[in-house]
Amino acid sequence: MSTDQTAEQLLELATKAGAEAAEVLESRSFSRPVFFEANRLKQLETAQSEGIALRLWRDGQPGLAVAYGPVEPQILVEKALALSQLNAPEIIELAENEKIVYPDRGTSIAAEQLVEWGKQGIATIREAYPESLCTAEFDCEVESTRLVNTRGLDCSHTDTTLSGYVSAELVRGEDFLNIWEGETERSTLDPNAIARRVLQRLEWAKDNVTPATGRVPVLFTAKAADLLWGTVSAALNGKQVLEGASPWNDRLGEQVTSQLVTISQNPEAGPYSCPFDDEGTPTRSIVFIKKGVLQLFYTDRTIGRALGSGTTGNGFRPGLGSYPTPSLFNISIASGERSLVDLIAQLDDGIVVDQMLGGSAGISGDFSINVDLGYRVKQGQIVGRIKDTMVAGNVYTVLKQLVELGGDSEWNGSCYTPSVIVDGLSVTGKN
Repeated sequence: MSTDQTAEQLLELATKAGAEAAEVLESRSFSRPVFFEANRLKQLETAQSEGIALRLWRDGQPGLAVAYGPVEPQILVEKALALSQLNAPEIIELAENEKIVYPDRGTSIAAEQLVEWGKQGIATIREAYPESLCTAEFDCEVESTRLVNTRGLDCSHTDTTLSGYVSAELVRGEDFLNIWEGETERSTLDPNAIARRVLQRLEWAKDNVTPATGRVPVLFTAKAADLLWGTVSAALNGKQVLEGASPWNDRLGEQVTSQLVTISQNPEAGPYSCPFDDEGTPTRSIVFIKKGVLQLFYTDRTIGRALGSGTTGNGFRPGLGSYPTPSLFNISIASGERSLVDLIAQLDDGIVVDQMLGGSAGISGDFSINVDLGYRVKQGQIVGRIKDTMVAGNVYTVLKQLVELGGDSEWNGSCYTPSVIVDGLSVTGKN
């Protein structure tokens, strides 16, 4: 029996068993990653998964059951019904009466091309640094999602995502250096561009130097800037607002960051585009912060009803076995105009943070990070790599001290962010 037939049968069986409403979420994925270690191709893999989740309500009590691979519909229904007896009744939040198959996004790439990309990236690095040990991973993943419920909803989409990652390791006496770069796209990757970014950083890291310390300007590259935006995402979460945990609970319409900051969501943009959320609500373009002014929080159906704002189409499940919760599927930070090199030229005496150990500030915004890969800047020029350096501060304070955002935006996870210059962070380090 196909999973589509299983979905229809699950809804029918749930209704016959007394459920007043039910939904089925199907998820399929197929990927073929290729791995390189120590400059050579190590292995090619093929990974395939298939899961189905049934969520139902009987007497208003929700129950959720999940199966992976072949499933016996009656057993899954009985499990969901049994679990529903443990939960308190709730208002049923389901999308209604829409049947649509969204166009496929992305282009599938053969494993042979992924291997060639990996070889190209490694060859470009080793031509300049033959002593380096390179690791790489290139992957093509195809994911399909279908959501159907007893109120007439039936929507589905398939997307293909390409990802590439290359790292270089150098050992110089007792000094160990590891630099990595990567990108995620829909239709093609540029392994040489990835490798060139690694080479630029290897050049910057040739010499070890003393870090600037005290209150100094800090440039977070696009790779490191997610330290800031992860906290912003948490503060914009409607669930955090409802629980009173967001510092922006009562700040709608007010200035909460520097005027340089505009944060939005575009469901059509980039490799993380998504036509509907896991509750069947069509996603839409949203501006959450406009020139520093807080515009909106993101919500799912339950949180949106509780806040009185309605859903923003951001109800996603962390996994098939989880209930929907407010989540961002992509977030875009409005960029400036200067390249990374031009941003560096703006610094008289400061540091660049490119890779971090740790890096999650959480909803409080407080952070204290160890710099895994960073550089000292003097008079607009990088003079070497800094080691044993720590940067501390608070994200909400930092967002009011922004000096400039770059024009070098790239995808860092599902966040499209440029590099960022921040004034006056606390930096400590060893001579």
